[in-house]
Amino acid sequence: MKRSILFLGILLLSAYASAQGEYEKKMFISSTGDSLNYRLLRPEVVNGEKKYPLVLFLHGAGERGDDNEKQLTHGSRMFQNPVNREKYPTFVLCPQCPVSGYWGYPSRPTSFQPSEMPSSPEQTPIFRDVKELLDMYLAMPQVDKSRIYIIGLSMGGMGTYDFVCRFPDLFAAAIPICGTINPDRLKKVKKTSFRLFHGDSDDVVPVEGSREAYKALKAAGVTVDYIEFPGCNHGSWNPAFNYPGFMDWLFQQKKK
Repeated sequence: MKRSILFLGILLLSAYASAQGEYEKKMFISSTGDSLNYRLLRPEVVNGEKKYPLVLFLHGAGERGDDNEKQLTHGSRMFQNPVNREKYPTFVLCPQCPVSGYWGYPSRPTSFQPSEMPSSPEQTPIFRDVKELLDMYLAMPQVDKSRIYIIGLSMGGMGTYDFVCRFPDLFAAAIPICGTINPDRLKKVKKTSFRLFHGDSDDVVPVEGSREAYKALKAAGVTVDYIEFPGCNHGSWNPAFNYPGFMDWLFQQKKK
């Protein structure tokens, strides 16, 4: 009886958090038994006959951990804005990478210069878990499979490129912010629209990462925009999230 009451209480708290526009705190157990902390924001109202887009949000290296909190430091609030929630009802997944991990690579690359980035890295265990988590939500009838989006900053920007390269038929749109990748990996990307952001004074991830990615995507015939912020250092996610039409552009995209 006590267990039933406790379980009911947990369900009520979860429903309350969702109704208040909060990210639900969750843990995913993968097929290999790994645990993955993540947060979930649902549309305010889920109509059973309607389908909603889904955003996978990848945080930066500074937000790694096991508290299931820090991954919400940058960018999460724009999806909680009541105007945005009304205009763009969506599911938002925010997994948290453990301190020992690095989204798209076995460890932090020794150089972030695009020509020196790995050309064929193996998929990391943490990204296998993220893909399983994503697949679980893609199986929901309420999710619009033609409007799956991925956003990432810094380490998450690198992870955004990596994820699209591994699953080029999955995402309608990708927004890597101050990221980098070996441009040779982008040759087979065709169906995802990109919008890149970077500060030209970035002293952590060099701006060449986005410049070379832009040129490679253009050469591959991909729909791509590139916005560069003059005088901006590594924190280019701040002006990116405030860039005019950020949300409009994202939610207009549909898988080709």
